Amino acid sequence: MKRTLEGRQNTKNGIRLAIYSGLAILLQVVWLYMALVNLQDIYGWLSGAVGLLAVLVVLWLYRQPINSAMKLPWIMLILVFPFLGVFLYIMTGRSGATKVMRKRYERIDQQLLPLLPENNIEMERLQGTDEGVAGQCHYIRHFAGYPVYQDTDVVFYPDAADGYAAQLEELKKAEKFIFMEYHAIEDSKAFEPLYTILKERSAAGVEVRIFYDYVGSMGFVGNSFARKLAADGIQCRVFNPVLPVLNVFMNNRDHRKITVIDGKVGFVGGYNLADEYFHITEPYGYWLDTGVKLTGNAVKSLTVTFLENWNAMRGNDRGDTDFLCYLLDQPQPKEKMGFVQPYADSPMDNEQVGENVYINVLRNARRYAWFITPYLIITDEMNHAFALAAKSGVDVRIITPGIPDKKLIYSVTRSYYADLVKNGVRIYEYTPGFCHAKQCVSDDKVCTCGTINLDFRSLYHHFENGVFIYDCKAVGAVKQQFEDLFPQCQEVTEKYRTGRSSFLRLRHLLLRLFAPLM
Repeated sequence: MKRTLEGRQNTKNGIRLAIYSGLAILLQVVWLYMALVNLQDIYGWLSGAVGLLAVLVVLWLYRQPINSAMKLPWIMLILVFPFLGVFLYIMTGRSGATKVMRKRYERIDQQLLPLLPENNIEMERLQGTDEGVAGQCHYIRHFAGYPVYQDTDVVFYPDAADGYAAQLEELKKAEKFIFMEYHAIEDSKAFEPLYTILKERSAAGVEVRIFYDYVGSMGFVGNSFARKLAADGIQCRVFNPVLPVLNVFMNNRDHRKITVIDGKVGFVGGYNLADEYFHITEPYGYWLDTGVKLTGNAVKSLTVTFLENWNAMRGNDRGDTDFLCYLLDQPQPKEKMGFVQPYADSPMDNEQVGENVYINVLRNARRYAWFITPYLIITDEMNHAFALAAKSGVDVRIITPGIPDKKLIYSVTRSYYADLVKNGVRIYEYTPGFCHAKQCVSDDKVCTCGTINLDFRSLYHHFENGVFIYDCKAVGAVKQQFEDLFPQCQEVTEKYRTGRSSFLRLRHLLLRLFAPLM
């Protein structure tokens, strides 16, 4: 195995898009050929019509309330290559193409989110403790719909293999239901013990559901996988199957990773259910990933997040008739714990929750803010937030991979280094291998862990989830992992402050220009 699941997936991801792109490129070539052979009468008329259409699309795009970094590459592509640009934008970039799905998610969320507790007392306690953290939690509650809890235990796993082992042990105890939602599932060695447990629990009368992304698992599991699960009493649904011509929702993928057991225990993290995440194979050195276990009422939010996608995938499906049976109250601990707030991000609501949570962490930081991400492809707003925090005296550091799984994306990631380091941000590359973890920690008091990369796809296009944690022991565990990681990394801050050649600067400039389209 010389390529990771993610790397192989990257090849598989664009099969349908490649066909459409090839058609658009062919039309563009024909268009240029017509110009070259001087078919002036026909070409002049058609050229004017297509040029006018391109200008109208650009004007329409310009007035859309989306990030300017998302607009500029589309505008340039459409004006330079009208056929190709307009066609690709209609297929992958136009938010109106997802109108049906947006309405469906709105209906589902109107049913689910009001079932979560208000937890106003917890918010009042936060307001009297830390106004910056209270503001963060207020934002998540009112713009993502997820409350903050103070009755949930949090355990952080600095290695995905340890988190997966704990997950298997908890799954063996399931008595009522098991919900699992993952971007990618590989029916291989790592999945075998999990599958054995799920079959046993299903035979014992436990309701078991598995939900996975079609593109994320493309090439690794097919229709036979779903049939195999069904034969063992396991319900299975696939997120957003790619259907020729009919499905313009294809650019939005389910990148969430969630396990819920009886509504009592939940797992969230960066790892998928595939061999390389647990060191069974190591095609790119040591694979670094992390996760957390939640035990308590905050698991309700994970349950709602799972049920959102599960019930949104079938327009003619009646879905669940009783959501409350999965949202049971858990016993209150004897003493109040720290604050925990699971949250989800959806591309269907035009609210960039994942990005805004990260930006708020940077704005509230006073001493340090450390991040780790497999990909670094960020908006001007986030770039500014990193820079302003560093300029304000905050120790801002970012860890990225030392060994990439996608070389082109790795080059784009590095193209962002220079702007960051000149403003005081320190950049580290994890030399033992590929870091797939997505988390941050700040000032010994807050941290996040989840699925949200620092890239456009996670922040703008994908369904994501994470956990915001304040005043819990897990915060110290996350900080300790960062302190253990820095000596294993190579700091490249000075290299990118002064060491780039003119050719590399030009290459990075071009990569940055079209980064939002990747």
